[in-house]
Amino acid sequence: MKNENYHRASHCKYLVQYHIIWCPKFRYPVLKDGVDETLKKILSEVCDAYGYIIKALEVMPDHIHIFVDCPVTVAPCDVVRTLKSRSAIQLLKAYPELKRFYARCGKLWSNGYFISSVGHISEAAIKKYIEEQKNDTTRIESLSWMLR
Repeated sequence: MKNENYHRASHCKYLVQYHIIWCPKFRYPVLKDGVDETLKKILSEVCDAYGYIIKALEVMPDHIHIFVDCPVTVAPCDVVRTLKSRSAIQLLKAYPELKRFYARCGKLWSNGYFISSVGHISEAAIKKYIEEQKNDTTRIESLSWMLR
């Protein structure tokens, strides 16, 4: 990886990247028919507001993959909490039918998530993996162990 890909703060040089996956509650396939595109836009806006850089993003009907570059001062759990909470608020506002669908449990996203720090060597592999998700029919079986 070239030196220009690293970030600088007052007393450090860093590269902090995470591959994050999370699902709608009960893993229902509700992220389709325009909801996926709206969610991508919402996540882009949230990331811009918080200084996260989206390297790759794919919204599947029953889960989300995002690969983000984050400031060194933000804890991984805070990155996930921000993405999930802000996106849920805006998505439920934009799609009242989702709010009605999830009214009984009161939330859009499941409690769990998967997060992995990504080094510069596997960055290309993560991007390729996320981009290939739309075409992969075995993805559900391969991810189910991570999201339990």
